[in-house]
Amino acid sequence: MSGTNAASGAAPCRFAHYFAICGIDTETGLEPDELAGENFEQSPLKRTFKSKVLAHYPENVEWNPFDQDAVNMLCMPKGLSFRTQADSREPQFHSFLITREDGSRTYGFVHTFYEEVTSPQICSAMQTLYQMHQAENPSSATPSSSSSSMDSLASSLDEADSPSSSTCRSAACGGYDASRDTLYVSKALCLITPMPFMHGCRRFLSQMHRAVTAASPPPLPLESYVHNILYEVPLPPPGRSLKFHGVYEPIVCQRPGPGELPLADFPLGQTFTLLGVENLVQLFNCTLLEMQILLYSQDYQRLMTVAEGITTLLFPFQWQHVYVPILPASLLHFLDAPVPYLMGLQSKEGTDRSKLELPQEANLCFVDIDNHCIELPEDFPQFPNKPEFIQELSEVLLRYGISPVGGAPPASVPTTTTTPGSVSTRHPGLKSQQALRELEDDGRNGNLGGEQLAVLELLQGNATLERLQALAKRTGVRVEALRGVGGEGEGQGGRTAVEEEELRNAKLNVQLREVFASRFTTMFADYEAFVIQSAPDLESWLTNREQMHNFDKASFLSDQPEPYLPFLSHFIETQMFATFIDNKIMSQWEEKEPLLRVFDGRIDKARLYNVRAPSLRSSNYQRCTVLKESAQAIEQRLMKIDHTAIHPHLLDMKIGQGKYEQGFFPKLQSDVLSVGPTNNNRWSNRTATAQRRKDRHRQQTEHLTLDNDLKEKYMQEARSLGKNLRQPKLSDLSPAVIAQTNWKFVEGLLKECRMKTKRMLVEKMGREAVELGHGEANITGLEENTLIASLCDLLERIWSHGLQVKQGKSALWSHLLHYQAREEKLEQHQAESPVSNGPERRKSESSIGMPSLRASVIQDMRHIQSMGEIKTDVGRARAWIRLSLEKKLLSQHLKQLLSRQALTKKLYKRYAFLRCEEEKEQFLFHLLSLNTVDYFCFTSVFTTIMIPYRAVIIPIKKLSNAMTTSNPWVCVSGELGDSGVRQITKNILEMTFDCQNLGKLTTVQLGHDNSGLLAKWLVDCVMVRNEITGHTYKFPCGRWLGKGVDDGSLERVLIGELALPNADEDFGRGCRTPDMQHSPGQTRRVSITSMGGRGYKPTSAQIQEAIGEAVNSICKHFHKPEKERGSLTILLCGEVGLVGALELFFHNGFKSARLFQKTVFVWDFVEKAVAYMESADQMGDMQETAEPLGLTCVSLCHYVSAINSSPRNIGKDGKFQLLVCLGARDRLLIQWLPLLVECPVIQRMYEESALLRDRTTVNALIAVLQTLHDFPITLEASLVKGIDL
Repeated sequence: MSGTNAASGAAPCRFAHYFAICGIDTETGLEPDELAGENFEQSPLKRTFKSKVLAHYPENVEWNPFDQDAVNMLCMPKGLSFRTQADSREPQFHSFLITREDGSRTYGFVHTFYEEVTSPQICSAMQTLYQMHQAENPSSATPSSSSSSMDSLASSLDEADSPSSSTCRSAACGGYDASRDTLYVSKALCLITPMPFMHGCRRFLSQMHRAVTAASPPPLPLESYVHNILYEVPLPPPGRSLKFHGVYEPIVCQRPGPGELPLADFPLGQTFTLLGVENLVQLFNCTLLEMQILLYSQDYQRLMTVAEGITTLLFPFQWQHVYVPILPASLLHFLDAPVPYLMGLQSKEGTDRSKLELPQEANLCFVDIDNHCIELPEDFPQFPNKPEFIQELSEVLLRYGISPVGGAPPASVPTTTTTPGSVSTRHPGLKSQQALRELEDDGRNGNLGGEQLAVLELLQGNATLERLQALAKRTGVRVEALRGVGGEGEGQGGRTAVEEEELRNAKLNVQLREVFASRFTTMFADYEAFVIQSAPDLESWLTNREQMHNFDKASFLSDQPEPYLPFLSHFIETQMFATFIDNKIMSQWEEKEPLLRVFDGRIDKARLYNVRAPSLRSSNYQRCTVLKESAQAIEQRLMKIDHTAIHPHLLDMKIGQGKYEQGFFPKLQSDVLSVGPTNNNRWSNRTATAQRRKDRHRQQTEHLTLDNDLKEKYMQEARSLGKNLRQPKLSDLSPAVIAQTNWKFVEGLLKECRMKTKRMLVEKMGREAVELGHGEANITGLEENTLIASLCDLLERIWSHGLQVKQGKSALWSHLLHYQAREEKLEQHQAESPVSNGPERRKSESSIGMPSLRASVIQDMRHIQSMGEIKTDVGRARAWIRLSLEKKLLSQHLKQLLSRQALTKKLYKRYAFLRCEEEKEQFLFHLLSLNTVDYFCFTSVFTTIMIPYRAVIIPIKKLSNAMTTSNPWVCVSGELGDSGVRQITKNILEMTFDCQNLGKLTTVQLGHDNSGLLAKWLVDCVMVRNEITGHTYKFPCGRWLGKGVDDGSLERVLIGELALPNADEDFGRGCRTPDMQHSPGQTRRVSITSMGGRGYKPTSAQIQEAIGEAVNSICKHFHKPEKERGSLTILLCGEVGLVGALELFFHNGFKSARLFQKTVFVWDFVEKAVAYMESADQMGDMQETAEPLGLTCVSLCHYVSAINSSPRNIGKDGKFQLLVCLGARDRLLIQWLPLLVECPVIQRMYEESALLRDRTTVNALIAVLQTLHDFPITLEASLVKGIDL
């Protein structure tokens, strides 16, 4: 045990934590690997056998316990691989990482080579297996090239070039005969390190392998080198470089300083080369929006390079979800995870992408690395300034001689790992032809823009570099000299070609990353202003984390340039953004998270140089300004070495052990490797004291704050809000653990559902709209759309969890189709004995004659299926969710769908979310809460579809004339247009018509042609229903239509409001009127403004209040974001609108009843006043009035005559309504009022006490109406049709 302690004394500062060797265990022999799912029809040489960790040094490191299963599985993801002397046995290199529970990572670097099998038992076992295989499958004696599982490590290009694939080999074409063939088996050397120094580890391991294969033994025993890298090589301090010694050559690595971007040693240039800039930016975008991302390649190192490349570019954000760059074969069930993930899957040679069964694809970004193409999910917002961004990245790549189009191996990166320094030679013609073919495929995949096709020629022939330079000249970019492309020779300043290559990679890496980082520095320069710091201390913040609002999203969005909004509104809802803000808030009480510290430093620096006020909301692209400095910093560190580690030296070993035998890796002496040197060197001493200091500090803080374990637990819970596990447990794959993992998923999905529905409700209900200073931008609508899109995504993930067999890209739609097929079969059976849906009779007085609309999952599906605009299953599922949400039937429909338990059992495995009864109930309950708010998320998105509408005219039946001889017509208008005039069959009073989506309905024009004897008609209201969404609008009338009755109107403009369904009826039913029947006649407006029933006179205070309310509503309307505003017509002419309130004002003290009871209307007063003005004008009485007053007088007369001469048959109340609306629109109302008040006609028609004759009240009214001048009032076409001004 003392050994372990000594070993771990300085571990946090050690370059490497473990050295491990994996391979075949000769004791246990050949064990087939069932988990990898290999089939036994394959030749034994191609099958997968279990590998073991043969040894690892030291035994254990305290803060990074050795995870044997995980290391074994990731060193040899496909187990052992066998070859014979006829196969190619190139060594391979790949990396992996292990993510721990708390999100911290450990990196592994693996060098795999082939070693001759010396154990006779294993050779004879293989021979036996081969003979059995031949006996069972005599036909398969001539398979194609033996691509044993190890081949898969090879780059896909190697396959084409391997000599074995073209010639049938001597070993009986893939057979094995112990007497004649030599058997080789794979072995892996692995370094496990706390930081990803990929280049350094790669060179160290390949030198170790070279020492074993070289003709003469290495200068020192291998133990010396392993001991040296484990215990004597420190991590370079931040901002410094370090030189340590391999077996033959020194190795240099450097670490970025505290203000620089964190360490990333995987070659980004290669990632861009593999995918092309365009594809990479799209992949980056999908990662930012936390979609499911699956990388696919034959080569493990490519998977790792792309995964690490993409996550590195996220700075200052960090991927918060499942992250498994290399998914071992035994973990394939993990693709079922219903959470965002970033995983890498190794493709088997020759398998087609179409054969790959993925559980869910609705939100999947599939990256086929070897074929340089990606498949993107359906609609998602684009990254801001994408074209300029791509342009800037392309210029950086061209400077380093890399084609921005992608699809070709980089000019000077050897793709196979031969010994460092020597570049593998290939048939140049063959390689460029292949690259060319791949590029042409790329063109078909839509990755090549027209202007970029020029780059295709780059790869024809071999003059690649001259052409690249020509291309660079055309684009005005300087190409750095490509040094060190061939052979070993010395480069500039005495550096070898390999060092040159590394320097070039490091500079390219940092420059590409700087371009990405500067995008975020620009976009989030002011993020701090919107962080809400609400808690007094960490403890209270952590306890209330879930209820707290940490970031003012609406204000942040309102401050952003318009084009950025679609992307940003999605991005600020992600887990990575939430964690970033959490880290920001916690930095008040704790040390800043390193990435946040660097990012904040950059923002402060940018502020110093650039006062950001003018560019505040500009969407102009700002290029990165620090490219040169960032590359220089790295170059300086690599040119001037800051630290040199102790040289490897002889250890105190037993003599005679570990004898050198060429080609075999010896068994190392564990006793010398399990213990580090006694603490005599400086850096371990230094770290030990630092560690003691830290421990003391920790103990103090533990007494001050809450108990550390508790705090850690809190932290974990708080940080994992809405998160799931980051990486499956690799070490234990028992069914119990898999079940537990799935259980975690189910709990996570339920929690996410709770959070999302709560967020949607808060968003909708707490919308006291504040002017967001954006003019056009519709923040809340945008946010609502984002939330609904993320709900659709959540439902897709829930429906794809635990699927038995996947059909189509959308799991939800596929389930709906199964349900539809079953229900339609049942319908056919029932067709013989029809069950009535209840008689569709005209309802009694109390309810309205609208036949009920049955709530039906199938019916809603048919509506969606008939929409030609939607082309994909994912799109149909989303539309169906939107429609159900708008109809307030989402929970009910899904409950209905899941009630067919036999179907659910057939489609889903036992552990699926949809088969966990209790969680399913809670989930449906959360969705049910969404019924409390109104969504128009279907109507407002699918604006061009044809929709069937049903209109019903309801006469007042108590009075005769419910039947009329004239021919009625209606015209329905909504926010998106109108239906045009539709004739209604006499006395049926009901019709259905199809027309393009009208949006929310606002008015109905109703009229008749006055023909026949019974041309008078008393209408209670008109009901119009959208037959797809079920929204029913009620347009109250309560008046006569006919000449010589009421106000003589033959057509009326009725103002509609959405009718609420009746609580005691089932939800799909029709709606009925409120109990109070509005009686016709003069007191209509009074009753409407809820001033009581018939004959009731509102007081002057009530009237003034009504006017104030009406004006107030209009002001509020204009303070909302444009798309949130709803209908202005209702506020002007509706039941509590401005027109109604002014009518009350004009009616007050009006002498309406005359001799013989002929009713006089307010319009009569207006007409008389105008007649008086006109005659006074002719007589010259008006001459002496001031000029403006004269003009006002002219305008009033002009408007009144225009209304009177309109071809429409609107009645007197309709005309007054029109005059008020036009006056409000043209800001003339307050000028007309004094004219009417001054007019002598008023004395005849109004009593002394009338409000209109009280100067103070009239002045107050004018002051209130004055406030409407600030707003651009526009009138609906249906109101002003036929008015010629």
